[in-house]
Amino acid sequence: MSLRNVEDLLAERGIDVSHETVRFWWNRFGPMFAAEIRKRRVAHMRGYPQWRWHLDEVFVKVNGKLCYLWRAVDHEGEVLEAGVAARRDKSAALKLLKRIMKTYGGPRSIVTDGLRAYSAAMNEIGVAGERHEVGGRLNNRAENSHQPFRRRERAMQRFRSLKTLQKFSSVHAQVHNQFNQERHLVTRPVYNQRRSAAMADWRALAA
Repeated sequence: MSLRNVEDLLAERGIDVSHETVRFWWNRFGPMFAAEIRKRRVAHMRGYPQWRWHLDEVFVKVNGKLCYLWRAVDHEGEVLEAGVAARRDKSAALKLLKRIMKTYGGPRSIVTDGLRAYSAAMNEIGVAGERHEVGGRLNNRAENSHQPFRRRERAMQRFRSLKTLQKFSSVHAQVHNQFNQERHLVTRPVYNQRRSAAMADWRALAA
């Protein structure tokens, strides 16, 4: 949904604002809401053992130049961290690993693709080799987590700066986590209950 779509929806409800006002709201309040969602989820997740993490990187064009969006998701597909880097190397992988391990602790295993930067980064921070799993289909969880971001990237007609990309990916990940209730895995009553709880939390944030 574009900013102009939001403008039209608000106009239908009798609220007259421009799409630039909606953009200002997003820039002003989006990071605040995302930070609060992240704070609550981290506090909750640190109380449970981390089973498996999936790490992956995807290329993104910013003003015609390639950069990389590094992402870490857990075994349920929840985005743990998203970071932007200009390179696809050991230092970028190490930065991502240090950040998520500082926040969440250590998992039982980490799944990646065949990029050697992951192995080099894990060796430097002392992650045992048996905890590192590499395989094509093993990392489908991370590959699939890129799809919501890609849809929004097309709708926004790409990004114009690394700062904008980092800001958007961080906010989008937390909001997606809030409302991603895995409806294909649960019954309709359970899904309705989870959706109502997510909406109640969202209203509390916006109050």
